[in-house]
Amino acid sequence: MSHGRFDNPVVASLAGFFDLFRKQELASRLTEADRFYGKSCLITGANSGLGFALAVELARRGTRVIMANRNRSPEAVDRARKLSGSDRITSRYVDLSRIETIYAFVESLAAENLHPDVTILNAGVALPGSRKTVDGQDEMFQVNYLSNVILTRLMLDKGVIPADGRGDSLPRIIFISSDSHQGSSAIDYEEFGRYFEYGVSKGIQNYSYFKLVLNTYAVELSRRLNADGVKVGVNAICPGPVHTNITRAAPFALRMVLNLIFKVIFRSPEKAALPVVYMAISPDFEGKTGEYLHMFKPKRMDPKVYEPEAGEKLWRESEKIVKW
Repeated sequence: MSHGRFDNPVVASLAGFFDLFRKQELASRLTEADRFYGKSCLITGANSGLGFALAVELARRGTRVIMANRNRSPEAVDRARKLSGSDRITSRYVDLSRIETIYAFVESLAAENLHPDVTILNAGVALPGSRKTVDGQDEMFQVNYLSNVILTRLMLDKGVIPADGRGDSLPRIIFISSDSHQGSSAIDYEEFGRYFEYGVSKGIQNYSYFKLVLNTYAVELSRRLNADGVKVGVNAICPGPVHTNITRAAPFALRMVLNLIFKVIFRSPEKAALPVVYMAISPDFEGKTGEYLHMFKPKRMDPKVYEPEAGEKLWRESEKIVKW
């Protein structure tokens, strides 16, 4: 059976806290002079937390922002426009726990000839146990991994993300990951894409385990897109420990403990967004692919992520589930 790095949320939270004290050698590379005028960015899960902070900061720096949310309320867009001082922010509906909405979302982008220069795959969920989606999948598996595969593949297949290597700059895909993926088990194909019941301990482990699966896909996607030279920058980043509402589905007592830890020792979404903004708009990442940052620190991911055989098998098995 697969396992993640942690099965105790308090231990996981404290490990993230200690990471804050590690040297961040690229922190000075992002300055107020960095702007992204005339460019566009699509962010999933942008109605709150890190995604919302990214929308505000990127818009403030001149970017046209598409907030891709499952919440249809216009409140988040209105607030983002007010905080950023920019009206170049729009919102579109997509729910990664409902695969049909991903197809409709990409079709609408293609129909309107929208081609984001940067796509930030930020949406994620942490649950206290198993929960089945309308598509018959475990929700954490679908939202944190499978739907990102479907979304990126559709955007590439429909030309929403051009992969021809032409233009004045190359498109970028950024996967929001977690350094907690380090030390997670190899991918278990006995349980891959199969719904089964599990509880809190397995749910906590699955968060970091699915980040390892996602990182493996990111490396394989980069390998396939850029076999003959870089055409699309495909990179991953851990923004560090962030005070967000990702624990909203946890049991009440656990949620109270984690919220206290997050509030006292974790960084605000606004601060955590900065290394992601750096990866999204900096010339330092023009033509770069297969890179990984832990906040502002370049780092290697878990060695299993880079194994070509692991990437090829993950690609095949994912296609079987989606029936491509």
